[in-house]
Amino acid sequence: QVQLMESGGGSVQAGGSLRLSCTASGTIWNGRGHYWTWFRQVPEKNREGVATLLTGTSITFYADSVQGRATVSRDNAKNTLYLEMKNLKPGDSAMYYCAFGRGITNWVNSGSYTYWGQGTQVTVSS
Repeated sequence: QVQLMESGGGSVQAGGSLRLSCTASGTIWNGRGHYWTWFRQVPEKNREGVATLLTGTSITFYADSVQGRATVSRDNAKNTLYLEMKNLKPGDSAMYYCAFGRGITNWVNSGSYTYWGQGTQVTVSS
């Protein structure tokens, strides 16, 4: 059984920074070429792919909206994925989720992911 748990959300003023964590339990960490991804969602909108990391590689991708402000990384020993965001904007306010999937061809397609965390809320005030 694979479980993902996010943490690190909170309230921050515009221009500030946050680091989100997603800790995995189970055998999720094995293998190459799987996407471990951060999504975010605001009410009444679809989940937006924010950043992803291709397991077993150093390959990362970012949404245009966070390019240059976000860094996704992982700690293999801790089975944890991180998302560091700086220069936060009110538009970054959302529930942030991590997700893991195998055999994905389009990392921003939320429907392709098998495992999801419960989310952590980020609120950025102006």
